[in-house]
Amino acid sequence: MHTPPPQFSAASPAPGVRTIALMQPVHWLVLAWRDLLRCGWISLAHGLLLALFGAALLVAAHNRFWLLAGAFSGFLVVAPVLATSLYALSRALERGEQADARVVLKTWLNWQNNNFNKWGNDYWCLVQFGALLALAGTGWVLTSAALITLLAPVPINTPVDFIRHVVLARNGFLFELWLALGGVLAAPIFASSVITIPLLLDRRLTLLRAVLTSWRAVLANPLPMAFWAALIMGLTLLGLGSALLGLTVVIPLLGHASWHAYRDLVDASALPPRELLDQEAS
Repeated sequence: MHTPPPQFSAASPAPGVRTIALMQPVHWLVLAWRDLLRCGWISLAHGLLLALFGAALLVAAHNRFWLLAGAFSGFLVVAPVLATSLYALSRALERGEQADARVVLKTWLNWQNNNFNKWGNDYWCLVQFGALLALAGTGWVLTSAALITLLAPVPINTPVDFIRHVVLARNGFLFELWLALGGVLAAPIFASSVITIPLLLDRRLTLLRAVLTSWRAVLANPLPMAFWAALIMGLTLLGLGSALLGLTVVIPLLGHASWHAYRDLVDASALPPRELLDQEAS
């Protein structure tokens, strides 16, 4: 017989937010590298799958660069959701548990398998957030495509066209406008997602509270989080610039580091663990 798990409410304690040193993101990468080495092939498989997905995008849109640029940008928007099982692997290592394929399968296939109310918002919080990020990514794809198509002096069909007529254009500010618009759209998405999914994976709380906690963490640490955003962008560009091969390492590295970012930035000990309540519901 199933009994409902203890309920949380808006009156539940809010997660605490810590302040960190400017260079703390470098420490997250160091810890992430250790996690990657300990997890081995299972971490690298995540990076390889996403690199193959990026290659598929490249093949599908190689002669429509406006679509390719927007698609890759949108891909980066939803990357935090795709890295969910990497957070779970780092959590397993932190707990002294086995970090293997079973953790990945449990994360994706048995999410809250014993949850009492499968129609409640709490059960679907990760799905809801993933859908919101996908919507944001789609919006950026359309916006990027429209901007480049309407304002470029000639049709932009290849990366060479983009570099010649947008990046290196002597007249006009299309490239600067494209970057600025991307930054304006990316900043709130980053602030909304930087620790949201690890927090939802680890603790039971509403999606809104998780997003607000992510914003509080960013606002409490503007310089370290700007540095972290720059590291994410720099490493991602390095992965993309290596014919996508570097993504095999970059993706799991950033995924594991995001778990450590959550653990440093947020004190969620006052909130009920998600897995524990799921077990109690069985």
